[in-house]
Amino acid sequence: MIGMLGLIASLLLLMYLTMKGVNIIIAAIISAVVVALTGGLNLETALTEHYMTGFTGYFYSWFLIFLLGAIFGKIMQVTKAADSIANWVKDTLGPSRAVFAVVAAAAIMTYGGVSLFVVGFAVYPIAVSLFKVANLPHRFIPAALVFGSISFTMTAPGSPEIQNLIPTEFFGTKPTAGGIIGVLMALLIMVIGGILLSRMVKKAVKNGEAFSLPNQPSGANESAAALESELEMQRPDAAPAGKDYPNVIMAILPLASVIAILNTAANFTSSTAAALISLTSGIVLACVLMMKYLVGFWEALAKGAQDALVAAANTCAVVGFGSVAAQVAAFDTFVDALVNIPGPPLMGLGIAVTLICGITGSASGGLGIALPILAPMYLSQGLDPGAMHRISALASGGLDSLPHNGYVVTTIRAICGETHKRSYWPIFILSVAMPTAVLFLAIFLYSIF
Repeated sequence: MIGMLGLIASLLLLMYLTMKGVNIIIAAIISAVVVALTGGLNLETALTEHYMTGFTGYFYSWFLIFLLGAIFGKIMQVTKAADSIANWVKDTLGPSRAVFAVVAAAAIMTYGGVSLFVVGFAVYPIAVSLFKVANLPHRFIPAALVFGSISFTMTAPGSPEIQNLIPTEFFGTKPTAGGIIGVLMALLIMVIGGILLSRMVKKAVKNGEAFSLPNQPSGANESAAALESELEMQRPDAAPAGKDYPNVIMAILPLASVIAILNTAANFTSSTAAALISLTSGIVLACVLMMKYLVGFWEALAKGAQDALVAAANTCAVVGFGSVAAQVAAFDTFVDALVNIPGPPLMGLGIAVTLICGITGSASGGLGIALPILAPMYLSQGLDPGAMHRISALASGGLDSLPHNGYVVTTIRAICGETHKRSYWPIFILSVAMPTAVLFLAIFLYSIF
């Protein structure tokens, strides 16, 4: 009983500390100490062996993916390719379709392998400009960014995002695993989510809401162009006045190459190797096509490497905590209860992954904790590896977006300057409630077909 209470308390503590802004590495170590002490583990062994084995094991497996992904995103940023794509979507769709334009710009870049945070910084100024002209509430911009970045792009078949790559290691599958059902689930999230977001914005406008930044009265009279310029200058690698962007076709080609090469090479080598090849190809192609816009190549590589270290270490810290938690008897009891949930065998897998991702506030971290334990159990039952891959990916994209999720916090606070109180509810609907509902539909469909 003490062990179970300690497990629950450590999980709640991890959520609380991260929501309070405590560095995730510190929060994970503190939480690991709590679960070790209450679970009867030797503290030295728990930290120096279990925690560090989980930490370094995840780093060993995935750091190169983090590194190349971060460098690719940084190259797309410094060459202004990301800005070119965002502006093209803006000009093509216009203010009348502001919400769809923001979602589309974020989705195109994320599905092409660009770092989430690069996408957020690139699309936000465009979103402000569009929302200002259309006089739509600013508080919905974080929801549009999060929805376009993670709700369907990172869990869809063929995606180069790490949440779609991790299951390949444990189920022996390819990035396209899950077949037509996986594609349909991604389309379902995209279409229904788009409709829901549009309706929420229209309802807010009907109730009298207009464009206003936090702590500003509705109807502030600064121009959209001036506001966009100010926000542009606040971003890293801000473009100089006059904005000289590469042609949108040149900007999109590296993204398309990453997707195409990943899903082609995966037929001849491991998915991890295919991801490394595709991201490297994307980086080289972006540099060649947009050479004239590439200023500070080595600085971009250095910054990408720094970003990769931070992102990987944060995720490794969560996996390290999970490795300690997995050593206590209460964790075995928890896993057994989930595995034996009445209903389709895939139900336990889906619920376990989504709960762990929700508790840790990390989709990739949750997968790193759950799949080493759960994958062998379900593979031994003879279930379809492709279905298990897609269920795991979909499950990672539900409860992970609770308020303490790192990308959610960064998007709301750092990128958009918003507050959880003003802007989180639409994110919850679009990136927690709806993907979780679609997960259960996928479990049903995979179970009968």
